[in-house]
Amino acid sequence: MNTDLDKISAKVKDASKKINKRIILCAGTGCVANGALKVYDAFLKTAKELNIEVCVELKEESKGMLVSQSGCQGFCQMGPLVSVLPEDILYTKVKVEDVKEILEKSIIGGEVVERLCYSENGSVYKGPNEIHFYKKQHRHVIKQCGRIAAEDIEEYISIGGYYAAKKACLEMSAEDICKEILDSGLRGRGGGGFPTGRKWELTRVQPGPKKYVICNGDEGDPGAFMDRSVLEGNPHSVIEGMIIAAKAIGADEGYVYVRTEYHLAVERMKNAIKKANEIGVLGKNLFGSDHSFDLHVMEGAGAFVCGEETALIASVEGKRGMPTPKPPFPAQSGLWGKPTVINNVETLATVPLIIKDGADTFKSLGVPTSTGTKTFALTGHVKNTGLIEVPFGTTLRQIIFDIAGGVTDDTGNVVEGAFKAVQIGGPSGGCLTAEHLDLPLDFDSLRKVGAMVGSGGLVVMNQTTCMVNVAKFFMQFTQHESCGKCVLCREGTRQMLLMLEDITEGRATEETIPLLEKLAHTVRVGSLCGLGKTAPNPVLSTLKYFRHEYDAHVKEKRCPSQSCTSLINITIDQDKCIGCTACARKCPVGAIKGALKEKHIIDQKTCVKCGVCVATCKFGAIKRG
Repeated sequence: MNTDLDKISAKVKDASKKINKRIILCAGTGCVANGALKVYDAFLKTAKELNIEVCVELKEESKGMLVSQSGCQGFCQMGPLVSVLPEDILYTKVKVEDVKEILEKSIIGGEVVERLCYSENGSVYKGPNEIHFYKKQHRHVIKQCGRIAAEDIEEYISIGGYYAAKKACLEMSAEDICKEILDSGLRGRGGGGFPTGRKWELTRVQPGPKKYVICNGDEGDPGAFMDRSVLEGNPHSVIEGMIIAAKAIGADEGYVYVRTEYHLAVERMKNAIKKANEIGVLGKNLFGSDHSFDLHVMEGAGAFVCGEETALIASVEGKRGMPTPKPPFPAQSGLWGKPTVINNVETLATVPLIIKDGADTFKSLGVPTSTGTKTFALTGHVKNTGLIEVPFGTTLRQIIFDIAGGVTDDTGNVVEGAFKAVQIGGPSGGCLTAEHLDLPLDFDSLRKVGAMVGSGGLVVMNQTTCMVNVAKFFMQFTQHESCGKCVLCREGTRQMLLMLEDITEGRATEETIPLLEKLAHTVRVGSLCGLGKTAPNPVLSTLKYFRHEYDAHVKEKRCPSQSCTSLINITIDQDKCIGCTACARKCPVGAIKGALKEKHIIDQKTCVKCGVCVATCKFGAIKRG
């Protein structure tokens, strides 16, 4: 079908001229969980009550105020978020009861509701152009996620969508596309960092009439939500990237593999594919060319191991998600034995930008060995959490202290010197310390210090964090997610977890740490797939940079951060205790003994280290030690 993109684009632009105001409500998963859809309904209802002409789509008959839902706008901590255009005002933590004031003041009166704007240190910031969280980023791939209606294919076309796919289908050969992507320096954003153009070229040269393209949306890292946000906020960018990949390798069919608990991402992707078929940018003879491409959504069961290419392929085929040895690589024998390209969501969403703007433009961002930008899910002990995008080469210091606004204590206040470590790359990554704050973030520099970009998780930790517990947390995750196929991963991670439990619970001996380290190296070398090979990374990196904490747990039976309850003694200062019995009344296990107005004592054998007594005592007589 020869879809007329120019005609569609002109129609949308003409319709937008009749719109005098636009309200964009963030409808990403985080904001939806905080009640964004109720706020959306309130805007429609209240606008009608105030006699404000309102529409919900950009159509020929549209006029007045447009109210639309976008994907994630990034500033997740401050949601639900509401943007008002054309003034580009951003309102934060909007509730249903705030809607009338926004409509009366911003839409009718042309004023700013300052109490709903983001404020910091007494200053009020009216929009993204003023807020440091946004100003310090370079939003390239996710730029449109919070600006356009997530499921409106015509609006996507009006901002240049599907023009790159049209160019690839009508003006470029398969070799030209592969060369352009290779020249751009694009490397896989799913964690491996393999050059995308080289992967495509290896698949292109394989013989045979049937080939496949798979989008890997099986985002399983704890705390990671980058791919989910792109699928929810701009699904057509992923579809367009897959069309271009299909033309490059000679594929006529593809699958978007998304974990089933990503309900919103699954729903929006299915709707996007349906609309793409209806409008003719998917299906037979795209844009009047000889290239045809059909696309399906496959819902995965949520196994972390299915992020590995061969395990994902097995899952799509209806088998248990377990990896297979390489070679053959998927480029040679993938889905149902046919040559297959697998790229992650962010990689595919980047492809149309490269084809549209050119490899040189893309290479102007980032560093020579890691070009372009990278999205990160920023969480942990920082003032501002959310979805960010920065050029490769940006430092941890710039992300943590400029974009995130600094490191907080356990009360949420920014404290100088509170930074302890950052876990980058999720369960497959590693922990970095203050000495790495000025390290440029790229594939190669991170690998040199025992970490990796991974899919893009960034968890910032303050001084109260026990690094042995951090290693244990990630080991629990990878051990649980091991498919069990190879002994080193199945049993090795289990034994590593048991040793970490011994360390945090006071049972470890001085032989435990060397044995843990030796086993970690063995699992890394001998495991079959990426899950097992990278599972020891959090352990090895914390051993490298926080060995003194391991030693304190084992040799002194002490947790420096006082997080491991088995290594904590709660005691009562006899000089401060007045015998009020408040702590004894609150103790859930009756471990505190002493009559009224008598000095109390704690039975250490009975005490479960819950800390209730510490919080209860008004005289500071009870302390952890």
